[in-house]
Amino acid sequence: MFFTIPTIMTWTRIAAIPLIVGVFYLPIEPAVQNLMATVMFVVFAATDWLDGYLARKLNQVSSFGAFLDPVADKFLVCACVLILVHLQRADVFVALIIIGREIAISALREWMAQIGAAKSVAVHMVGKLKTVLQMVAIPFLLFDGVLLGVIDTHLWGVWLIWIAAIMTVWSMVYYLQKALPEIRARVK
Repeated sequence: MFFTIPTIMTWTRIAAIPLIVGVFYLPIEPAVQNLMATVMFVVFAATDWLDGYLARKLNQVSSFGAFLDPVADKFLVCACVLILVHLQRADVFVALIIIGREIAISALREWMAQIGAAKSVAVHMVGKLKTVLQMVAIPFLLFDGVLLGVIDTHLWGVWLIWIAAIMTVWSMVYYLQKALPEIRARVK
């Protein structure tokens, strides 16, 4: 099931990356760039929920889709965090924490799957909360202005991205603790 509706939606998250990056190279006002990038991120990030819903509703759940979905999420988040670092709206340490965790946990999950212990590092609520915080912080930082005349999205975005970074470390520690018994058993 390589080209189902849900899988195509997942592919759009990957295709969105050069579009979001490209907005910041357009010869338009920074406020318009920010708004365009924010809207695109929110729309494409919403496909994460929608593609899963449609896969279940249309009975188009596939192992390829289950593989591609988190990869697309990680690409989109990591690319946007790098954009934010480049624009000096996010700290490089936040990027290192978020990207480093994604690499480490992806490698851990790969190894755990190879040894038949994938369930010990299955997605947990702490990982989902980390993702939600990232998905709220990133558009706030992309917008980088005052929303509805009241909300300083830069200020809120900075706080949220740091909280997301802390949750990122927490979720990594959680997954490593869950995998530790298997790691100990294999590394003797």
